[in-house]
Amino acid sequence: MNPFVYTAQPARVVFGAGSLSRLAQEIDALGCKRALVLSTPEQRASAEMVVGLLGSRAVGVFDRAVMHVPIETAREAREVAKRLGADCAVAIGGGSTTGLGKAIALDSGLPILAIPTTYAGSEMTPIYGITEAGLKKTGRDVRVLPRTVIYDPELTLSLPVGLSVTSGINAIAHAAEGLYAVDGNPIMDLMAEEGIAALGRALPAIVKTPGEMGARADALYGAWLCGTVLGHVGMALHHKLCHTLGGSFNLPHAETHTIVLPHALAYNSQHAPQAMVRIRRALGGGSAAQAVYDLAKNNGAPVALKDIGMKAADLDKACEIALQNQYPNPRPLERAALRQLFQDAFEGVRPA
Repeated sequence: MNPFVYTAQPARVVFGAGSLSRLAQEIDALGCKRALVLSTPEQRASAEMVVGLLGSRAVGVFDRAVMHVPIETAREAREVAKRLGADCAVAIGGGSTTGLGKAIALDSGLPILAIPTTYAGSEMTPIYGITEAGLKKTGRDVRVLPRTVIYDPELTLSLPVGLSVTSGINAIAHAAEGLYAVDGNPIMDLMAEEGIAALGRALPAIVKTPGEMGARADALYGAWLCGTVLGHVGMALHHKLCHTLGGSFNLPHAETHTIVLPHALAYNSQHAPQAMVRIRRALGGGSAAQAVYDLAKNNGAPVALKDIGMKAADLDKACEIALQNQYPNPRPLERAALRQLFQDAFEGVRPA
């Protein structure tokens, strides 16, 4: 066995159907009394439900979370939290809302309680991302790691089937890249493979029967594991490409991850063989890259960047941005091969 270093990230997880009912006591356990509730505009009703559960512990709602956390939105949310005298934030929703909570915590140190309603996984990480002037900048800071996460599968029942699939494959991306991370370790390898397998089982079942609670719980369990991997080890080429496409071209987050992942795995396949074995074992299929591609295509997810708003004229620019500030990756970034990866992802071809 190779030498490794493993440092656990502190987090309290409350998992199970109906666990949202414990929200007020979890806020009390944090020692907080004035919670600002965060959501996207579309999830305002969920935020109001949280306010109802919190009663006098809630001081207001900020419902303007959006993808990729524009710095202007982050600044506005920080000012609202300060003006209302909030001593914590409750983020209900997906990665956009959790990301906004992290942007507040980064500046103020306010504790965050996250209530995920998608499979994004960012609630288990000290990673934050803020977009400024068309570029998404990411970093790690333990201050942004949510103190408590409530995983209630009942809250994912309203997640549309299509978004369930892309959100789940987004989660798989975290675990897949964790398997060939430069700072990986055997503990994360176990969690990554189990998380990928859980989502691989759950997503087709959700497509078949969207209200099946067992499948929803399985998917949320897998997302928790995959998010934990993301929070403990570094990411590589795939995440660099998705940050480039999302931050610079405003492509939807989960769909971008879904489309790019098979091609990033194909690019790295010969340089990370053990990782590919684990992914293939978790999902089945001829290769790791093909297994992820088939999981997406067979369950109705987009597989081509051209279908989610990417323009062919922007592929060269995307390639140039991706070559800057390179992430550690099993295979060196080669301009011609990377440009071909973008082309394949744009067209939606199945990896060879």
